Amino acid sequence: MNQHLLAATTPTAELAGVSLAYTLGEPVLRGLDWRLLPGQVVGLLGRNGAGKSTLLQALLGLLEPQAGVVRLFEQPVGSLDDAARSRIGYVPQQSDLFEAFTPAQLLAYFKSFYPRWNEAKVEGLMSRWDIARDKRIGKLSVGQQQRLSIIRALAHDPALLVLDEPVSSLDPAGRRDFLSELVEQVLERGTTVVFSTHILSDLERVAFNLAFMNGGRIALQAPLDELLDEVRVLTGTTAELQALLQRLGAQSLKRTPLAAGRERVLARLPAGVHLPPEANADAVTLEDLFMELT
Repeated sequence: MNQHLLAATTPTAELAGVSLAYTLGEPVLRGLDWRLLPGQVVGLLGRNGAGKSTLLQALLGLLEPQAGVVRLFEQPVGSLDDAARSRIGYVPQQSDLFEAFTPAQLLAYFKSFYPRWNEAKVEGLMSRWDIARDKRIGKLSVGQQQRLSIIRALAHDPALLVLDEPVSSLDPAGRRDFLSELVEQVLERGTTVVFSTHILSDLERVAFNLAFMNGGRIALQAPLDELLDEVRVLTGTTAELQALLQRLGAQSLKRTPLAAGRERVLARLPAGVHLPPEANADAVTLEDLFMELT
């Protein structure tokens, strides 16, 4: 979707000034602002313990922040109406399936809550992913349970799909199949998708936007292709780099002091701006961005 159109679109989700701390602990979210637009696929990146799961749970109203506002579909998350709730799909990091049920029983139970349940999609995925309908969920493999959790989240064609490490238990073939289904969901329905993962190659396949979490905030969110085109690592004296960034109108994302008055700067150039030939600059990979920004 065109980025200018996205900018003018009513957000699917909006968080403003959100702060959250667990009892007697340091704040996990610190005045966090975040905006998710229709049709965006956003990969949420952060180190272990950065608060990604906490952020996704606050986004869905499963955790109540001490400060700030969370809105989904222009409604406060704490008082969503039934129509808004029926537009959300969620795959948690830890499976919350009823292990004494069979998949057939589980899906029949959830079908009763969703008027837009897509039975054809459910049957297609159950067959393609080879999940036994009449075997107790507790007897399924971890990967099959994760697939079943994904099917449950996709079954009602949600407008907002939130996935917390959704493919951690799947083999590479299973991950590819899931990611293909995810892209189809977005292209067909304009679904907003946000998912956290530590598998960077998966993000390169489907995450058109990346959100880097650091220090309890979203440090940066931007389309992946733009970041790879516009972000460079610059090395030089502090004075030289400061003058260069100012002249180009570039954004300094991270500074690392070096010896003898020199420094290393991760900088984002304005679109279409090119560095002079004499600049000591290197391109970045997604792994570089992850290491530097999280």
